[in-house]
Amino acid sequence: MAVEIAEPERTPLPVAVRRGGGRARGIGLAALLALCAGTVLAFLALPIVALFAEIPLGSVPALLADPVVLSALEVTAKTNAIANVLILALGTPLAYLLATKRFVGRSLVVTLVELPLVLPPAVAGIGMLAAFGAGGLFGDDLQHAGVVLPFSQWAVVLAVTFVASPFYIRQAITAFEAVDPTLTDAARTLGAGPARTFWRVSLPLASAGLVAGWVLAFARGVGEFGATIVFAGNVHGSTQTLTLAVYEQLDGNFDIALAIGILLVVLSGAVLLSYKLIVSWKDSTSPSPVLFACSSSTSS
Repeated sequence: MAVEIAEPERTPLPVAVRRGGGRARGIGLAALLALCAGTVLAFLALPIVALFAEIPLGSVPALLADPVVLSALEVTAKTNAIANVLILALGTPLAYLLATKRFVGRSLVVTLVELPLVLPPAVAGIGMLAAFGAGGLFGDDLQHAGVVLPFSQWAVVLAVTFVASPFYIRQAITAFEAVDPTLTDAARTLGAGPARTFWRVSLPLASAGLVAGWVLAFARGVGEFGATIVFAGNVHGSTQTLTLAVYEQLDGNFDIALAIGILLVVLSGAVLLSYKLIVSWKDSTSPSPVLFACSSSTSS
């Protein structure tokens, strides 16, 4: 005959004890989160703080007036202006095509556009040198035509365009995809052709996203280093940009390097703030088809 052994009854913990244990665990988790957050923020802020602390801010304007800095600033402004024109002029139609059309090989094209985002900049420079340099795929043909790209300002322009264009094109694709297709369909119904629909409907509605993408591309272009130094070199007054000047002045005049670093930090902060304001404004506005009701003229 089997004998059943009764299990002892478990006495439930008091409510206060359970609440106390839960509160202790919550405090422990909060302390861990605060420790991790504080460590990461301190690590990210320390180089920026050190940059401003290592040099008297009053001497920064005089250091930035040095001929080396002014020359690098001129080269940076000139080459980035040309590169940004190329990015906007060629990247916008490509982004519109990829956003509105579905075709065989589209994924491959998008992957090719995004590849410079993950490609090491030095590899990008070597690739451009192999393509356009002496003995490269097109280098000899270009030289025979009197065009020498490597180690020239045009090499800086091409390097900046290569590394910065994906930032604009990716954002532009998203901006065009976000345009309500019923608005473009309505424009076509009212008689607007594809070109007029693009200029009067798609482009205005996607403009905030396009500007946000351009801001990111501009920031990336100003900070470009690896592809530029490999493909264009570091020639004072010709191909030396601000980032290359920082590299050169590390062994020359460290104070000038710090001053350029401060200038680039301020510029980067302004660009980032501008991007956030643009995105915030874009999210807070909604397109209205009334704005484009007058687009009923004959298609172009």
